[in-house]
Amino acid sequence: MRILRGAPSVWNAGESLALAVGVFDGVHIGHHHVLQLLLEAAEIRGLKPAVLTFDPHPLSLIAPHLAPRMLTTIDQRIEQFAALGVELTAVLAFDASVRGMSAEAFIEDILVARLRAEFVVAGQDFRFGADRSGGLDLLAEMGSGLGFETVSSPLIGGEEPVSSTRIREALDAGDIPAASALLGRSYQLIGAVVPGVGRGSGFGVATANVDVDTTLSIPGRGVYAVRAGVGELVPAVVNIGVRPTFGVGVETVEVHLIDRYVEILGDAIRIEFVARLRDEQTFAGVTELVDQIGRDIESARTILAEEPDA
Repeated sequence: MRILRGAPSVWNAGESLALAVGVFDGVHIGHHHVLQLLLEAAEIRGLKPAVLTFDPHPLSLIAPHLAPRMLTTIDQRIEQFAALGVELTAVLAFDASVRGMSAEAFIEDILVARLRAEFVVAGQDFRFGADRSGGLDLLAEMGSGLGFETVSSPLIGGEEPVSSTRIREALDAGDIPAASALLGRSYQLIGAVVPGVGRGSGFGVATANVDVDTTLSIPGRGVYAVRAGVGELVPAVVNIGVRPTFGVGVETVEVHLIDRYVEILGDAIRIEFVARLRDEQTFAGVTELVDQIGRDIESARTILAEEPDA
């Protein structure tokens, strides 16, 4: 996978591209359809399959109060593109200059001059350029004169099209099966392991406190069966919540690796969600809490033994 970052003025695609354009947050099954059209077109035309994506999400600049929590970091998006067969990803930093760029300039300066697009595919709702003035009609119209073909990918999923919004809603509700079905894979979070107060170790259940980027979607409060690790993913349990038994009040993400103890403080840990075990609860005391943690671990152990690795 070749990656173009930084100012587009220094980009050099090197060869003509078949290009998919969009944010592609989550790289879900709807996006898979767009990318399949891309790969088929690239093979037929002898072009390199590539993606142009945006980071951060355009709404974070246009209307920060409306900006969604992301389903993927930019590195996770690139990882998913590569897994699907994309050979080049161009990451366009969405800033004031990009926001103010006319739709025509976006096509001429970015798609044609810098990325040498000969084929462009995007979802039918894709908008671009200052004030979202450009769409698929403009791409098709200008493409006929600039030497690239435009294809619109319809939304999939019928009356309720697959979307990043639907996935976020499923995660908020703790509905891991629904989120996984829409993604086409298990949902993953990545965050740095940071120091905690050591309360879990005192109970005999060591946990890693995970600092998750606040721009990312975190499943709703509760306890989950997951696979987690710095390298290899192993059976684990995650608690997401405010630890009401101790009156903490600040939401945390805590991971317990089942039957494993490794020193991972400071490392980036990956958490892959498999199933929700229960809601967040308040317990009468430590003994009741520890007993429930033991049951959670056994439930997770059983579920993860039955579920194939993603």
